[in-house]
Amino acid sequence: MPIRTSGTGRGAGTLSSGPGMVATMAVVILFSGIVQGYLTPLLPEVGLRLHIGTVGQNNIYLLSQVAFAVMTPLLSRLGDLYGHRKLLRVALAMVASGSLLIAVHPSAVTLAVGVVLQGALVGFFPLLVGILRSRAPERNRSGISLLVGVLLIAIGVGGLVAGALSDRHAESGLWTAVPVAVLAVVAGMALPDSDAPRGGRFHYGAAVLLTAGLVALVLVLAQGSAWGWAAPRTIALAITAVAVLTVWVTVERRSAHPLVSVRMLSNPRLAVVSAYTFCAAFGTIGFLGANALFLGASRSATGYGMDLGPQAIATISLAMVTAGFAGSTSTPRLTRWLGDRAVLASGGGLVALGFLGMALFHDTLPQYVACALVVGLATGLFESITRTLSAEAVAEQETAIAVGLNELALSLGAAIGAAVIGAFFAAHSVPGTALISESGYLWGWGACAVTAVTGTALALRYRSPRAPRPACRLPLEQSGELA
Repeated sequence: MPIRTSGTGRGAGTLSSGPGMVATMAVVILFSGIVQGYLTPLLPEVGLRLHIGTVGQNNIYLLSQVAFAVMTPLLSRLGDLYGHRKLLRVALAMVASGSLLIAVHPSAVTLAVGVVLQGALVGFFPLLVGILRSRAPERNRSGISLLVGVLLIAIGVGGLVAGALSDRHAESGLWTAVPVAVLAVVAGMALPDSDAPRGGRFHYGAAVLLTAGLVALVLVLAQGSAWGWAAPRTIALAITAVAVLTVWVTVERRSAHPLVSVRMLSNPRLAVVSAYTFCAAFGTIGFLGANALFLGASRSATGYGMDLGPQAIATISLAMVTAGFAGSTSTPRLTRWLGDRAVLASGGGLVALGFLGMALFHDTLPQYVACALVVGLATGLFESITRTLSAEAVAEQETAIAVGLNELALSLGAAIGAAVIGAFFAAHSVPGTALISESGYLWGWGACAVTAVTGTALALRYRSPRAPRPACRLPLEQSGELA
């Protein structure tokens, strides 16, 4: 394995390129997946033991969503400015500290602080891709596809391990991420920095505006169904979000050192990929909570559902992410055979097919699981190809922020998808009960399928960059190359 012993900003003993570097990155992404997968299934039981009510648990979830939205562009931009490795180590330290804090002294306060610190994991992927594209561009596509696959598997495994640890004592599951955190911090110390050109200054005013706008937007999406979409505070906050983000765009246009270049936002390839990501995440990630509800619903009480327990639901979720791993790792080969646009469109088509199948064939467990596996396969495809294409759509020094924008589109798509599905559930609840009628799921599956079809149409508008023409070269005898 190559070792770099010199170079600006790099000490001896850092991995410089090749399979060893990608494997080390996979350890970091493994940590990200475990953190994303382990806390959610534990929160109801842990909340009960710590006397945190449903509202408090929802607020903890809300804090994590706000942290994801705010930290995605900030960590990505800081990485492009000051070094991807430096910011990766900062992000790793934050996530590891949050995980340890939650495990050592669980309480309402430490859970809230911990999930905010864990929000820095959204910087892992953009920063790692910045290093990968600079150090091993020939492995960019295969490396990203492997990292996406590891991420999906780790999310599923994180929930299963946490569940097993918490069988006798719920708070024991909170230690799930700590051993992996140690490995990830060591991996972050071993990785090299990128060679991407750096320069410019961090625009603090733009950062404040962007943060305020994203916080307002996430609050509307997360709380709109609880407050009421027509409630005055929901409307006021939505207007505030639009107004602040509009001011942010104006400030960025006039800035000599913008936080996020508006030119990047108008990049047609990046715009198409980000919009497609939004549409694909709307259903594949936005429906995850509803998927667990359907699998666990009692058929005798509701007339639908699979009567499954937590362990069986976790097993099906693991099967879905395993299908996602297969889709992700096959993406580089598929793009060589079919081309980028065809793989983009295929991913969207598979998402639509899976949700249409759920709407039509959800009476038996094998039928439903088959459709869920199609959605899982499509998830791996779209998460791999969109991260790859967003990185390749911009200059090397803007890699992390471009991938970060794609991550933000994914988060917003998932949040809006969950909000829309929640609104359908609220509109189709059984009067006088807390149950949801089957029509609520039908509307939800239909919305996911229609949005995926929209994403497929966007994918067909994607245009790969033209390969540069080979330079006209003189005969070897005339150019002096023969000698």
